[in-house]
Amino acid sequence: MFAAMLVIISTVAFTQFAIYYWRAILTGVAAQPVSQRVLESAQVEGGQLVGRHFPVLAELHDLTPELNTAAGGLGLVRSYYALVEAAGALLDEHFPGFAAWSEGERVICARYAAVQIDRRLQANMELSASLRSC
Repeated sequence: MFAAMLVIISTVAFTQFAIYYWRAILTGVAAQPVSQRVLESAQVEGGQLVGRHFPVLAELHDLTPELNTAAGGLGLVRSYYALVEAAGALLDEHFPGFAAWSEGERVICARYAAVQIDRRLQANMELSASLRSC
């Protein structure tokens, strides 16, 4: 009985740590600057990303070729965005604080996608430049 309870508590603690770690990585990447070319490609007015830009940026991310096959995509971020979007559709009108939080989370997802697109474009341009110099 004690062993089972210890395993359950350990599993919950590890899962919570994993979620916090993933969220910290997501926020850290999203805090990086986004280039003007990505903002123009996504047709962002005023240079300010909002949560509704994520689907456009996700499609743009899919169109951007990745030459490094080891790099990950937006799979978990898409799932997180869908979860926050669904929760927002249910709870935003009843809880104004939740509406602000869910929009902030959608903005983080959009910024993460924009930074990932920018990284892909930069890596592809560097590879192209190195191939031209050979």
